[in-house]
Amino acid sequence: MSAYLAAASRSSVWPRVFALVYDPSLALGELAGLRRQRRRLLASARGRVLELGAGTGLNLRYYPDGLEALTLVEPDAAMRRRLARRVRASGRAAHIVEASAERLPLADHSVDTIVATLVLCTVDQPQRALEEIARVLRPDGELLFVEHVRANSPRLARWQDRLSGPWRHFACGCRCNRATVELLRACGFELEMTEATWRAMPPIVRPLAIGHARLRGMEARAVAPAT
Repeated sequence: MSAYLAAASRSSVWPRVFALVYDPSLALGELAGLRRQRRRLLASARGRVLELGAGTGLNLRYYPDGLEALTLVEPDAAMRRRLARRVRASGRAAHIVEASAERLPLADHSVDTIVATLVLCTVDQPQRALEEIARVLRPDGELLFVEHVRANSPRLARWQDRLSGPWRHFACGCRCNRATVELLRACGFELEMTEATWRAMPPIVRPLAIGHARLRGMEARAVAPAT
């Protein structure tokens, strides 16, 4: 089975299929509480907002009015097409950019709010992505995040490790066992967060971390190497 999934993910077809089924595959999880979590968190967005890995645009409806600017970064072409359709349908002013979290085409200290929902698990170089977040955030800016993370339960964490390969191939790069909270702290962020459960989803992606992150001190700085 894992060999089949690996072959599928390497093909040019699977990313397009994955983009097509992405919203339906999350529908139960959204109804079971994630939609409410998105709404609560994104109410804090302010000023110039950058969303990383905007995907199909599930966050779009939850941004408050009156933002100075909204930039949606998405590296995958199939996802960007669906994102563009959702932006047009919403009537919201938003700029879509083809870029990865590891290489953001924005000036230093130019963003008030960065949003990452279910995206830090997918980046190939998480330390580099966090360096970029630190670089583009203004000194008083913050990162708003909803991420599924490595489980506190040793038993579930072991299952995450066992299934991380097949899941990554199936979910186009998602690492179900990534210790994102620990990475954020190691890279100089102070967190205000809560833990939650992503109900109605597979157990290996149920543990959630939801909250706000700011760089320690008042200036962006070089981040420590992540383990």
